[in-house]
Amino acid sequence: MAVIELDAEKFQKEVIESNMPVIVDFWASWCAPCRMQSPIFDEASKDFKGKVKFAKLNVETYDAISNKYSVRGIPCMIIFNQGKEVDRLVGLTPKEQIKQKLGKVMLKNLF
Repeated sequence: MAVIELDAEKFQKEVIESNMPVIVDFWASWCAPCRMQSPIFDEASKDFKGKVKFAKLNVETYDAISNKYSVRGIPCMIIFNQGKEVDRLVGLTPKEQIKQKLGKVMLKNLF
C-alpha cells in the first residue's frame, strides 16, 4: 500500500472512517524539513504495510483540515485510531521514533 495523497473527501474516508490506524503527514512544498521527512515517512510505511495506513495532507491546499487539528508547526504527523487523534510527532522525526509511536498504538489495539 503506497502513501495516500489526501484531499478533504479522502481524509474522511481514509482517516476518519478507517478500520486501521492511520498516520497523516501534514506538510507543505516550501518546508525544507517536510521535504527531508518525506523519504523517512515513505520508508517507515514499508514496515507497516497492511497494518497502518500512511497518508499525506498538504496544509497549503487543505488548511481547514490542518486548522481543525491545530497543526501549528510542520512537518507534523498525527496518528489516528478509530477516527480520533491518539498521538502526534512535530518536527523532523527519525524512522525509529515513528515506528515506536505506531507500535504503541498497535499494541493498544490488541487489548
